Amino acid sequence: MNTHYNADQIEKAVQQFWHEQQSFAVKADPSREKYYCLSMFPYPSGKLHMGHVRNYTIGDVISRYQRMLGKNVLQPMGWDAFGLPAENAAVKNKTAPAKWTYENIRYMREQLQALGFGYDWNREFATCTPEYYRWEQWFFTRLYEKGLVYKKTSAVNWCPNDETVLANEQVIDGGCWRCDTPVERKEIPQWFIRITDYADQLLNDLDQLDGWPEQVKTMQRNWIGRSQGVEMHFTLEDAVAGIDGFDVYTTRPDTLMGVTYLSLAAEHPISLALAKDNSELNAFIKECKTSSVAEADMAKMEKRGLPTGINAIHPITGKPVPVWVANYVLMDYGSGAVMAVPAHDQRDWEFANKYDLPIKQVVAPADGSEIDLQKEAFVEKGELVNSGEFDGLDFDGAFNAISGVLEGKNAGSVKTNYRLRDWGVSRQRYWGSPIPMFNLPEGGEIPVPADRLPVLLPEDVEMDGVQSPIKADPEWRKETHDGKAVERETDTFDTFMESSWYYARFTCPDFTDGMLDPAQANYWLPVDQYVGGIEHAILHLLYARFFHKLMRDEGLVDSDEPFKRLLCQGMVLKDGAKMSKSKGNTVDPQAMIEQYGADTVRLFMMFAAPPEQSLEWSDSAVEGANRFLRRLWKAVHSHLEKSATEALNKDSLSDAARDLRRKTHETIAKVSHDYAERLTFNTAIAAVMELLNDIGKFEGEAAVEREALEACVVLLSPIVPHICHSLWQELGHDEAVIDAQWPQVDESALVKSSIEMVVQVNGKVRGKIQVAADADAESIKEVARANENVLRFIDGKTIRKEIVVPQKLVNIVVG
Repeated sequence: MNTHYNADQIEKAVQQFWHEQQSFAVKADPSREKYYCLSMFPYPSGKLHMGHVRNYTIGDVISRYQRMLGKNVLQPMGWDAFGLPAENAAVKNKTAPAKWTYENIRYMREQLQALGFGYDWNREFATCTPEYYRWEQWFFTRLYEKGLVYKKTSAVNWCPNDETVLANEQVIDGGCWRCDTPVERKEIPQWFIRITDYADQLLNDLDQLDGWPEQVKTMQRNWIGRSQGVEMHFTLEDAVAGIDGFDVYTTRPDTLMGVTYLSLAAEHPISLALAKDNSELNAFIKECKTSSVAEADMAKMEKRGLPTGINAIHPITGKPVPVWVANYVLMDYGSGAVMAVPAHDQRDWEFANKYDLPIKQVVAPADGSEIDLQKEAFVEKGELVNSGEFDGLDFDGAFNAISGVLEGKNAGSVKTNYRLRDWGVSRQRYWGSPIPMFNLPEGGEIPVPADRLPVLLPEDVEMDGVQSPIKADPEWRKETHDGKAVERETDTFDTFMESSWYYARFTCPDFTDGMLDPAQANYWLPVDQYVGGIEHAILHLLYARFFHKLMRDEGLVDSDEPFKRLLCQGMVLKDGAKMSKSKGNTVDPQAMIEQYGADTVRLFMMFAAPPEQSLEWSDSAVEGANRFLRRLWKAVHSHLEKSATEALNKDSLSDAARDLRRKTHETIAKVSHDYAERLTFNTAIAAVMELLNDIGKFEGEAAVEREALEACVVLLSPIVPHICHSLWQELGHDEAVIDAQWPQVDESALVKSSIEMVVQVNGKVRGKIQVAADADAESIKEVARANENVLRFIDGKTIRKEIVVPQKLVNIVVG
């Protein structure tokens, strides 16, 4: 055995061993318990960052531990390879997105392999390959045939100068990121999947997910946003373009008697009809088109509006209510119309104050306290006032009474509504999977037949940074069907499509007869442990859950949910801020590997903080991790130099040997619990460090020291697999440490031969004693009275009482 720890030499040799042995290649085996561990796959941006390293180390530690429990463990890796960044990089570097993407994949794969992650590389795929996206194209056509896919016009961010659609992140201060032209809101045809048809399932099935953080489940519940409210009809005094009224949905029907105006979206049919003869309104609607459609932007934008000059009839009082057009109302949400109650909605309150509109209080605090509507709206529920026959009712009473009156007038009804909107999957960009539809010359569309899939995305293209190459190429659009000319759809899929089912394709990546092989998929799925950032808590996880249910209903999988257990790791910080190129505070994982070795980087990542918490980068702590590995190496080297192999005889051990054995098995118990239940690897490492300290102080039976060192190696092997592989062989084992059985606790080793007890005199601590673990009360009292320090406080005094608290203390009462 080499005297010194050489990380580079060890890690290359061990990785070569894994590669030659195909150590992590797995296949379905119904006779064995499976375990599927998956970390969210990366976008191939060029280089791994420390957030990647942390995420993937966590998953690898879990996978290796579960393997050592004897389970059939699947841990795959692939690439979320489509998306806008590749287009931007291609324009910047004057290359094609495909070439840039594949080069990045090659480099990042080498980085992952250098870190020693136990992936089944035979299952690797990139989502930008036809072998992958062919099947989501096929699945989309199946959903279309089921009526779960439809096309409608919807608002997008539009740059009139470049004549292109912009993602929300490409709108900077209301302008195009490329040319600063003010962005418009434009209605264009787009494809949608009816996720709202599954809203109740997505909400209710969250209760099945006991292994998910409550925070994430709450975020999903809020995003789905199921609410019970009332949908009511406001009739116009005079019809507009044949439209006699419009519907409004509210969760606060108790405030209906406080409505002082109504707001329509700029794109509402009534707004557009009135604008034809109203130049001021027409100009205002055009202005509204220059604002972002991002929900976050809508929330903080200045609220502006214009009166239409028409009135609607209040459905209960029969009084006229003025109708406005407002920039904060979107057609895509609800009916494109809202009832405004300025006294009890802050947004309406701000609008009413700006335009001097009436503010009528109809709800008062239930506790009788005063409110000041000059300062802000009162938005809490309470007791109705100024509401005629409904005065004095609380929220529930008012909800029932007002909805009942509306139903009686045939002017409204109770309705369950959702914040969730159907999933818009169209993107007007190039680097994505083509949407498999043929547009017909006479209007309408048909799905591309299955035998003509995949619709291939051309990879050898030139990017001008403005228009999608397939939109700019009339020849690519041309196609025929049944002898007639048709046109290919030039929109591509939202990249959430690829990431919504990749976990399932990993179960059968080479299957060519369908999207999934049900036998393989149903053996491995659901994923037992999913690891990824909290930033994906809503959309990615929601879409993946939805996709899983769609695949279930297609007969591809049996389970209801894709991920049984979820771990959201914290960020990696430096100098108190998230690592970022823009902040100039990044640390290159490759440089760390070259300087210290992969095991040091992995150890630091797992020791610095619990997985869910943010981790502060520390150069000195990385050096400390490396020192610990060198100390572990030295401890094994010293043991092998001085000790011959000998059998462990439990019956004739010295007290020091018994103590070390007890420490060893206490450590095994703690580390096992930390790995299996708590996923707190930092405390597991700390426990092994304590054990190694005790080994360093031990002078005694070599077999007991060997047992303790082997425990250290096995317990640390999921975290620092290279050094532990090497040390395990040096300790004389033929099998690789990854194939070793996870150590079992020897309960007999935990039994203490003696225990320490505190001795009190009149309730004050006066000494500590060692007694046999099975000593009776009288023996314990004798030892306590004989303690030198205790004698000073009882000598010459009358002992009135002696109290023994087993395993803890003796209290001697003297007078």
